[in-house]
Amino acid sequence: MVPKQYKVGVVGATGMVGQRFITLLAQHPWFKLTVLAASARSAGKTYAEAVAGRWLLEDPMPECVKDMVVQDAADVAAVAAQVDFVFCAVNMKKEEIRALEEAYAKAECPVVSNNSAHRFTPDVPMVVPEINADHIDIIPAQRARLGTRRGFIAVKSNCSLQSYVPALHPLRGWGITDCLVCTYQAISGAGKNFETFPEILDNVIPYIGGEEEKSEKEPLKLWGHIENGAIVPAAEPRFTAQCLRVPVLDGHMAAVFVRFAQKPAKEEILKAWAAFSGPAQALGLPSAPKQFLHYFTEDDRPQPKLDRMLENGMAVSIGRLREDTQYDFKFVCLSHNTLRGAAGGGVLLAELLAAKGWLD
Repeated sequence: MVPKQYKVGVVGATGMVGQRFITLLAQHPWFKLTVLAASARSAGKTYAEAVAGRWLLEDPMPECVKDMVVQDAADVAAVAAQVDFVFCAVNMKKEEIRALEEAYAKAECPVVSNNSAHRFTPDVPMVVPEINADHIDIIPAQRARLGTRRGFIAVKSNCSLQSYVPALHPLRGWGITDCLVCTYQAISGAGKNFETFPEILDNVIPYIGGEEEKSEKEPLKLWGHIENGAIVPAAEPRFTAQCLRVPVLDGHMAAVFVRFAQKPAKEEILKAWAAFSGPAQALGLPSAPKQFLHYFTEDDRPQPKLDRMLENGMAVSIGRLREDTQYDFKFVCLSHNTLRGAAGGGVLLAELLAAKGWLD
C-alpha cells in the first residue's frame, strides 16, 4: 500500500547533503517538498539566491526550489506547522544539533536526521532499512521520554558504514569475531568538490576527525537489540578501523578483513550476498535497490567512477573476495556516500517509517 503524500521540510537545505535531499525529493512519489530551512543568514532569500555560487552537485538545481523562500531553521514552531516531518542536515556543533532536533520532535514534528549528534542516544533508532528495520520499534520509548505524541528522532548511520556493514551483515551467521576495515573516503563526504578542496588533488589525507571511532562503534549499535527502552549495542565483533580521505568526488570504498568463529567457504559467502535482501526490498520502498548487494568477479572492480551509481546510487558493490593469510577472508566494498550513505539513506529510512505508519 502506498502511503499518503507527506509534506516535507529540509532543515539545513543549503549544504551539500541538503542539496542532495532536494534533488531526491523534487520528484518523490510520497514526499512533497514544502519547506526549505537554513541559518538566519540564508533566511528570507530565495533558494537560488541563498546557494548562489555554492551549488555543489553535478545534478542541476531543480526548478521547483529556485524561487522557494528559505526559512529560519531556528524558528521551529513556524517550520513544524507547515510539514508532516523534516529531514535534518545542519552543520552546527553537536550539542546545538541535539537541541535543535529535540526541539522539532517536541513540536510534534518527526525528524529524520543525517547528523551524528543523536546516533548514540539510547532510544534514538539508527537504521539501515535492510539491516535493522526493527529498531524503529524503540520510538514509543523515545516519545515517552520526550513527552510527545507524534514527534521523534530517527537517524541514519555514518556514510562510510554503508559500504562495508551491509556486506558483513549476511555473514553474521558464521560468527564474525574480528573485523579490520580501512576506508577510502570521497571528498563529498566533507561537503566539498574539487573546486572547494584543491589541497586534495594529487594527495591523500590520512585523518578524518571522529571517523575511526564511528566506524568501530556504530556497527555494534546497528546489530544491537532493544531492551528496557534502550538499544543495547552488540558485544561483537571487535572492530578496528583506519579512515583516509582520497581524491575521489563521490563513493566511499572499504578494504575489509574478517575472521569467523566458524569459517565459511568462499562459495557460501558469495551465495549469502546474492540472496540477501531486507525489509526495504520486501516493502517495495521507492528508493530501495532491487538487488542490494552486487558482487563483481573482475579483479579491478568495483571502482567509484564506474560503479557508484549502481541502482541509482543505492546499491552496495563488492569485489575481490579471497582468503587471507592472517584473517579468514578479505574483500573490497563501495557505496555512494551522498546517496546510499547520506541523503538517499535518509529518504529510504523515511520511506520505511511512512510504510510502517510512524509518520501518520
